Amino acid sequence: MAAAASLRAMLIRLTLASALLAACLTTAFAAPSRIVILRGGEAADAWKLCEIGQQRAQALKYNYLGHEAAKSLFTEEAPPAFFFALTPPTAALIAPVVDGWTKPVIFYSVLPQASQKDTVEALNVRTREAAGNILNNPALRGKTVVMVWEHTHIADKELDAKYERESAVTLRQLFHLDILPGVPRDWPDDNHDYFWIVDFPESSNVPSKFEMVKQEFGKSFPKVPANDWGEPSGLDAGSGCTTEN
Repeated sequence: MAAAASLRAMLIRLTLASALLAACLTTAFAAPSRIVILRGGEAADAWKLCEIGQQRAQALKYNYLGHEAAKSLFTEEAPPAFFFALTPPTAALIAPVVDGWTKPVIFYSVLPQASQKDTVEALNVRTREAAGNILNNPALRGKTVVMVWEHTHIADKELDAKYERESAVTLRQLFHLDILPGVPRDWPDDNHDYFWIVDFPESSNVPSKFEMVKQEFGKSFPKVPANDWGEPSGLDAGSGCTTEN
């Protein structure tokens, strides 16, 4: 009797261990197949887009990200499954896009804090949370997701030097983009006009491919800057736009 009870207990423990291992493996390899990252649009302040940013939001809808966009980044087989935003200007940029897809914005909601230090700390915490969710959520496995993010928390070498490994606070580190060639260490203040496209192989949360795509809208939106990476945008104080978003 005692031996049988011991055997049953051991089998139960093994079953529980196997279930936990399976859950861990499922979670560990739950990354999307593609993450499209872009910066929030040109902003008037920490709460809203300026006129140029509003134009960029419309331009993205009609050219790259909207349903039936002219130069869509998506395919019929891999439409955007989820949209993520971090701050009010990032949510405002993607709002016209999601309307066409009839999908919500998953908002990690960092609002302006009492001090810049508090704001940065909130951005740190929410960026870690978002990256962990995106890499480890089985609901996102094999999907295409779009992240509209605050630019220093996409890539910033000073933040990367200050917060390393488990304490990382930039998408560049949290998504392990530093292992891939050609990934910039900083997102320049003047660039609102690029996508970072990151691909993950099946059953892996380690990226396999990185591509930068410039946003170019031609004559349809002539006032929206399309400056090269690291070059000035040409916007001055009279534009009503800031670089802080």
